[in-house]
Amino acid sequence: MEEEKRAQQLAELERQLSEDRPVDWESLPDIPLYMDQVVSYLGRQLIGFGRGDTLTSAMVNNYIKDGLVPRAQGKRYGREHLVYLTLVAAVKQVLSVRDMKVLMEGVDGPLDAQHLYQTFQGNLDAALKNTLEHMESFPGREENLSGLALSLALRSYADALACRRVVELLRPSEEMKKKKGKNEESV
Repeated sequence: MEEEKRAQQLAELERQLSEDRPVDWESLPDIPLYMDQVVSYLGRQLIGFGRGDTLTSAMVNNYIKDGLVPRAQGKRYGREHLVYLTLVAAVKQVLSVRDMKVLMEGVDGPLDAQHLYQTFQGNLDAALKNTLEHMESFPGREENLSGLALSLALRSYADALACRRVVELLRPSEEMKKKKGKNEESV
């Protein structure tokens, strides 16, 4: 009975990895939302299992205070806020707020919200498909769930390690910051 339940849960996870995606840009609400609506909406944007996988209102306020997410317009949040918060919810377990900020600003400055969101969607889709393919090809996965979990954990470790290093490469060096500051002073 326990094995059958695990097999069903594994099949459901695979279905989610295959099908569940954040809505397209055009399907994001085009009316301003209040905080409780934002938090509720974000809970449906990403695959989650009810263990605090998304964001709380306190977290949203902290991300705004840290400059990671734009300030609300009054007490209302629009598409741009949903884009940034969806991205934050997806990468918060891998990157610090400081690193997320560097990632979102990119090399050539911040992307517009629509382009950022579409880039995020494409990359998330590829990552979920890659994970699904890995799971489906793992030898004896139903009988060796601990081996599958270890394999996935080590892939996550390797990806996070590489991600943090790449973000460091994006971060402007102290020398570049000083040079930019001098140029701005002379203008």
